[in-house]
Order: sequence, then structure tokens, then C-alpha cells
Amino acid sequence: MSGAVNVEVLSKTYRVPEREAGFSAAARSFFRRKYRDVDAVKEVSFAIGRGEIVGFLGPNGAGKTTTLKMLSGLLHPTGGRADVLGFTPWDRKPEFLRSITLVMGQRNRLSWDIPAADSFLLNQAIYRIDDAQYKRTLAELDELLELAPIIKKPVRNLSLGERMKCELAAALLHGPQVLFLDEPTIGLDITAQARIRSFLREYNRRTGATILLTSHYMADVTALCERIIMIHHGQLKYDGGITDLSRRIAPVKLIGVALRDGAEADLTRYGELSAEENENGRRMIQVPAEDVASVTARLLSELPVQDLNIEDVPIEAVIEKAFNEGEPAQAEARPRAEARQETGA
Repeated sequence: MSGAVNVEVLSKTYRVPEREAGFSAAARSFFRRKYRDVDAVKEVSFAIGRGEIVGFLGPNGAGKTTTLKMLSGLLHPTGGRADVLGFTPWDRKPEFLRSITLVMGQRNRLSWDIPAADSFLLNQAIYRIDDAQYKRTLAELDELLELAPIIKKPVRNLSLGERMKCELAAALLHGPQVLFLDEPTIGLDITAQARIRSFLREYNRRTGATILLTSHYMADVTALCERIIMIHHGQLKYDGGITDLSRRIAPVKLIGVALRDGAEADLTRYGELSAEENENGRRMIQVPAEDVASVTARLLSELPVQDLNIEDVPIEAVIEKAFNEGEPAQAEARPRAEARQETGA
């Protein structure tokens, strides 16, 4: 297989113990425990080319983190196969571990009571990075993340945004070619989120690293990813471009209308009226994308319009609607993966 990440019918099933509440049920479970199988990931297939930034989306419990843990070698799959940069992840060969990194926004890889700089030196020793390379990489990361003012402070004294900067730096000191990022901006304020996104975009541009990103913040996805992979209940739902998904799931536009001098009009004659106003107080109507020009012309000619704007349906609404669709879009996703493998993209 070619490309940076290749996944074929990958599955992970957990055997989970269960029992009723109460003392008697607890006693019985000592002698006869009941189990049920839970499919965390079920026959997922996709391929990611070198240098791509791909959003990996799904609701809580969809199987995103389980997939990332298998691709980084932390978990063995129940079935299927995968390779990352030509390695089978769960073999955990040293060459593989030096080529990838996994950053989990809710996990801390830095020692809490010592400065981040000391954890960086520990990573230098673990990955056997020579001094010249270490200093060069740290200088580049300092340029992108502005680390100098914070890496000498104990990690416990850093803000959440500062700590995430150091977490990313620690994860990238060995120059990985593939980054698995699980909610790297979780809990951060808007400014810190924007800085992390800017860093990831520039890091990808400079190094050509492949990035597979999970996030519940759609601003992360729309800012960084042209392509998204969606899973739900462990199964593949969609693999393709964000624009293509919006066009397929919600082929409509929103027209925001503000009328002069508090004028009133029945906007339902022009399209489906949204229950909410937009941020500028305009009333919103939803119309098919192909009818936008004609509906806009009618609004301007028939009503005392003070201001008008045209918007896409929010990506959050598109994603939610896609999750609620019936069948997984396996047929749509697999040809894309196969095409990437054939071209080596």
C-alpha cells in the first residue's frame, strides 16, 4: 500500500462485563460474569496521502480515539489491517515510533512539577536526538510557538494554552512525519485555539507532515482541512471534501434580510423561514442553492430591503445532519481511498 496512512476494514471489539445493580448481583458476578461485545470500530477503510491534513470527525463514542490508538500502536485491532509509513503500527518498531506522534488534548505528557524544558531534554534522550538537531528543532518550534517565555516555568504554573504549546513542542521534537492529534484545542479559549491552528498549518507547510485531526470545534476543521473522514457507531459515514458534503447534505443557502424602518413582510413567500436571526439581527430564509439569484432579485424588487447577505448553512448543522443519515457512505469513501493508493498521493 502507498500513502502515509492506509486502513483496510479495521475493527476493534471490546468484551465488556455487565451486571445488575445490588449486592446479590455483585455476589453472583464472582462466579458467573456476563459479558457483551461492543464494536468500537467496525470495518473502517481509508487512505491518507503524505502531507494531507484530514479531519477525523464523529460524536462522542464514535470510535475516533480508538482508531487513533490503533494507528499509533497503542491498541491491537480485532480485525483488518493498517500501515503507517509502511509499518504495521502495533508491531511498535523503534523506527515507527520515531516517525509518528500522538497528542491527546486531555492527556498530559509533561512532568507536572518541573519546567517543560526538562521534559524536552528527557524526550531528547528517549528519541536519541543529537544535540545539533535538538537545538535546531527547538529553535524552529520556539519561532512558531513562542516558547522561550514559558518553558522554564514548572508545568503546573502554566495556563492551559501555554501547556498545550509545550505539549505540542514535546511531541514534535523528534521530527515525526505523521501527527495523530486528538482534540488538541479542547478547553482552550478562542485566541489560544487560533494560535494552535496557525501553528499546525505552518508546521504542515514547512515540514510536509501528515496530520490526522479529531476535534469537536468545527473552526479547527474548516481552518485546516479540505477533506474530512466521518465515523459514527464505529462505521465510516463519509470520506471526502467539506464542500462536497455541504452540497450533498444541505444543497441550500441562507439569505439574511433586514428591512428599512422596521417594515414587516411575509418572508415565507420567498423561502423557508429560519426560527433564528443571524448575528446582525437579519431574518433568515432558506432557499435551494440554484434559486438564490432569482429569490434575491425578488426580495430587492418587492420589499424595502435595507441590507441583505447570503450565507452557507453552518458546517455544524451539515455535520449533524450527516450523522443522522441512515446508512454509512462506504461506497463513496472507498473509491477515494483506492484512488489515493493507486496514485501514491
